[in-house]
Amino acid sequence: MEPHIENQNEQMIPEHRRLRSGEFWQVIPAYQSVDEKTFLDYKWQLKHSITSVKKLLETLKDLVPADFYKDVEKGFHHVPMAVRISPYVMSLIDWDNPYEDPLRRQFLPLASQLKPDHPELHLDTLHEQADSPVPGFTHRYPDKALLLALDICPVYCRYCTRSYGVGFDTDEVEKVKFSQDVARYQKIFEYIKSQPQLEDIVLSGGDAYMLRSERLRYLGENLLAIPHVRRIRIATKGPAIMPMKLLTDHDWYGALRDIVEQGRYLHKEVCVHTHFSHPQEVSDISKRAMDRLMEDGITVRNQAVLQRGVNDDKNIMVLLARRLAYLNVQSYYVYMHDLVKGVEDLRTTLQTGLDIEKFVRGSTAGFNTPNFVVDAPGGGGKRSIHSYEHYDPETGISIYTAPSVKPGQYFYYFDPIDTLSPNIQADWQNQTKREEMKEAALVAAKHGRK
Repeated sequence: MEPHIENQNEQMIPEHRRLRSGEFWQVIPAYQSVDEKTFLDYKWQLKHSITSVKKLLETLKDLVPADFYKDVEKGFHHVPMAVRISPYVMSLIDWDNPYEDPLRRQFLPLASQLKPDHPELHLDTLHEQADSPVPGFTHRYPDKALLLALDICPVYCRYCTRSYGVGFDTDEVEKVKFSQDVARYQKIFEYIKSQPQLEDIVLSGGDAYMLRSERLRYLGENLLAIPHVRRIRIATKGPAIMPMKLLTDHDWYGALRDIVEQGRYLHKEVCVHTHFSHPQEVSDISKRAMDRLMEDGITVRNQAVLQRGVNDDKNIMVLLARRLAYLNVQSYYVYMHDLVKGVEDLRTTLQTGLDIEKFVRGSTAGFNTPNFVVDAPGGGGKRSIHSYEHYDPETGISIYTAPSVKPGQYFYYFDPIDTLSPNIQADWQNQTKREEMKEAALVAAKHGRK
């Protein structure tokens, strides 16, 4: 889906500055008569989000064939995440080619594209709950922790690592609940106060976009009031999938702005960490929203996930970094895809990440170049993809250590089995051979054999 270009002179504008503009949403049958004021209303976006095949059919009508709806319906029954897609995202998907579209892949499951889960997959693969001294509060790193403020999002990403607790129950998963309860928050605040080494708090969920304005203000003010808390990151995919909220939800935006200003007065940093994964997600509406944040001095950083068929291409990643820089959004992380139930079709090999990172580095300014990381399964935390102790592309096994997080432990990461040779794929289905491959990799790692 190419961005709208007003005249021939605009062809000379660099690609990363060419953003989709105009009433592009009107190509969707259900949105043909929707004007800009209505489309920019965040309440309208929430009300008309797609949550079922029935709503999808009512929205797209004959834009896609009947077989596509059947494929989606089957897909709904085999994934851990509930489905919610904003009209904004629906309008950015290329419905002439929905099977290959990078945005559709991220949010709408198709049974025909699903692959078997990796045998080493666990629902809470990062052990967030195991590292939680208080429910909904993960303390893994010495000076940083994760506060899960709620369990809902404005859209649900198929690849969400927190599928154990985010969104509604599905046929596959009964979710852990993170309520927006003051009593629960108070227990978290008391724990933080008891840990003077904690300086950095990530406020996430779920998605901070879905906090009521007064609840966002309450959380921000209470965290800022703790003397040793120096930095707060408000984590939200919202700017990528519903940027109009920053333009039309004045109460929520006001709460965000006030927290940032209060932090600045206290010489503390409050910033926004968002999640654009593909340059197609960036429109003129995105720029208007990011411009407003820039005008109020609010720092925005981006964390993307490397996904097969979405952004596992060196040129797409360069374009994403440059386009985000144009919006004054700093590329911070690109994560290797976690082992998540129901989305093996989106994972790539570690070698893919290594190759893309090598190409991206040097293509733009260093402070706009993302760090490519593996969030080590088992709770090892974020490790540079290059820092493995051992990696064998043939077996797809890599091993990392995290000496400052969990010294003495080794953490496995695994390439998707379908990317390996037929012989190795067969070995992965054999429990004995699987353990032999893992043990051989561990021995190599302990002896320093890359």
